[in-house]
Amino acid sequence: PLNLAIGSERQKLAYFDPMAEDLERLISFQAQQDTGDSQARDLAATTLIQRKGRVFDAIADNLSTLWNRSSVEDRALLDQLKGVTSQLAALVLKGPQGLSPAEHQARISKFTQQREQLENEVGRRSQGYYERADTVTLSPVKAAIPADAVLVEFAVYRPFDPKQPNESTKNFGDPRYIAYIIPAQGEVRWKDLGAAKGIDAAVDAFRRALRDPQRHDIKQLSRALDEKIMQPVRALVGNATHLLVSPDGQLDLIPFEALVDPEGRYLIERLSVTYLTTGRDLLRMQVVRASRSGPMVIADPAFGESGTAAVARAERPGFGPRAATNKRRSITTAQDLSDVYFGPLNGTAQEARAIQSLFPDAHVLTGLHASKGALKRIDAPSILHIATHGFFLQDTTESPSPDQGKPAANDSRSVRGAAKIENPLLRSGLALSGANLNKGSSENGILTALEASNLNLWGTKLVTLSACDTGLGEVRNGEGVYGLRRAFFLSGAETLVMSLWPVSDDVTQEMMTRYYTGLKQGLGRGEALHQ
Repeated sequence: PLNLAIGSERQKLAYFDPMAEDLERLISFQAQQDTGDSQARDLAATTLIQRKGRVFDAIADNLSTLWNRSSVEDRALLDQLKGVTSQLAALVLKGPQGLSPAEHQARISKFTQQREQLENEVGRRSQGYYERADTVTLSPVKAAIPADAVLVEFAVYRPFDPKQPNESTKNFGDPRYIAYIIPAQGEVRWKDLGAAKGIDAAVDAFRRALRDPQRHDIKQLSRALDEKIMQPVRALVGNATHLLVSPDGQLDLIPFEALVDPEGRYLIERLSVTYLTTGRDLLRMQVVRASRSGPMVIADPAFGESGTAAVARAERPGFGPRAATNKRRSITTAQDLSDVYFGPLNGTAQEARAIQSLFPDAHVLTGLHASKGALKRIDAPSILHIATHGFFLQDTTESPSPDQGKPAANDSRSVRGAAKIENPLLRSGLALSGANLNKGSSENGILTALEASNLNLWGTKLVTLSACDTGLGEVRNGEGVYGLRRAFFLSGAETLVMSLWPVSDDVTQEMMTRYYTGLKQGLGRGEALHQ
């Protein structure tokens, strides 16, 4: 544990990588030899819960320590980390700016190294407060599962063959999915779901269909995916009406609620779903943190669609009718930030007005006030609602993903720089006021996920990212999705509501109004969304 408490994220991942093979061996032995041995199942499930998301937890613990128990010097260190992160993000997003590709990459590497050094210092400063946590076991996790719920831990693993020579490349087979079903009472159950290649192909087909309004085969594709990943599990969940789903691999990028059962009904019609990085999250949720400020809503940013609109909104920062509507279409793909254009979102001001009517104490920022600087200054609001454009893109050295092939109107923004962007948290973010302007500075209106990870949300109960594709990112087996979801959880958010595809501005407004109405009526964060 102390080795994970110090070092940068890259160093933590490097330290933990060899342990992934140990977990694969353990799962393999259990899956291959289990003939009703409950101790073997418990050991495999316990180790999986202990290992998944472990690097994430280590980083979050370090940041939490400095935010909640810090000295003046510690806060200065966090401010320095924020500053270097913003400089790195601006350098990546604005492109070479006249530099050669090699010079640009060298500058990116320089700031990346500076940030790693600061991450190391954060770990060292946190170490003084470090208290060795009790080893996570199955019993407290089961005790934290609600009576009507069941925990489903998915894992991607490569079957291990002990008969092959040591260090042989043939020791491990092709990846497979496995699921451990853990109820509050009773024995752990499990099911090997089959080859990852076939399941991932079904996931890809399902996601492509969900993003295309012209497709009419979504139910068939959803049923096909359900047969692979949920039908084998469904028989083992008993009478549970609430699934606590801890996905892995490409399953991190699908909405389980949209799967179709053999009777043609969507899963959401019978079950509620809550997503976890790991069942260990249930123990972290028992730690109560106090919010430091009231609800905050950021909506209808003045992206800079025209000089007239920008001036009008500066004079009318509240909820008056939009002063001007720019008809220029969004440009969603470009070589660097200078070629990107964020189109106005007409429904977000009404969305903000509706939320404020339900929560009168909410602090609302719109127009020019819905800025990156304002968001970076927040201090653990009880609720944070951000209604804007979001973006995620793959590394520029890779082939475009299915999500980038044909952008939809008002789809997630894609920002491609000339340099290789290795950190996926620099390829994901939110557009705020001035996003179409001031592209040469660190306060350029683009908040990358890496910058979002430095926000202070320790005490924030709910973050809603009311924007397209905010749930997407780069998947790393065992650590989840590297994108906005990881960033906002690292910053301290307890619950995160996101989108996995583009959605209509008007529909989003209606859905969010109903969601916050449910919260106001006392429904839980998950149940309000389910309804």
